[in-house]
Amino acid sequence: MAGRGMQRQKKEGPEFIEKVIDIARVAKVVKGGRRFSLRALVAIGDGKGTIGLGFGKSNEVLSAIQKALLDARRNMVTISRKGTTIPHEVLTKFKGAKVLLKPASEGTGVIAGGVIRSIAECAGIQNLLSKSLGSDSKLNIARATLEALLSIRTREQVAQIRNKAIEELKAK
Repeated sequence: MAGRGMQRQKKEGPEFIEKVIDIARVAKVVKGGRRFSLRALVAIGDGKGTIGLGFGKSNEVLSAIQKALLDARRNMVTISRKGTTIPHEVLTKFKGAKVLLKPASEGTGVIAGGVIRSIAECAGIQNLLSKSLGSDSKLNIARATLEALLSIRTREQVAQIRNKAIEELKAK
């Protein structure tokens, strides 16, 4: 069985940071007993606001990680940032996991648990405060974190959605 919480950081090509968030042994109960396989959860990013989350299952650790990396590359998305942090506070729920993300001032660093920290580092967020509430499932926390990062909007994006100029918003 692979060690839980194993993290591996490696540059893939010239620009990607990859982090193995979790490797878990899972069992499928069949007529003759249990069949064991391994599940890998991986985050990949360029450190400039693009991030992908991947999930893979196999009978071997390396092939599970490779499948997860392939899945992560297919599911890459761009998130909104404000310098080295996020523009505003966000609370998101995914199944039983709740994640609270708050912007932090320059020099604070990433104050977060393992899953949120890995995702933030891959996305290039250097200053962040966070709290994981509810479920302890690493998979659900990762999905909630990704959902939270995708729900963040910058001032300019909100102004564009409302068809307003930023000067008009400041006047009110």
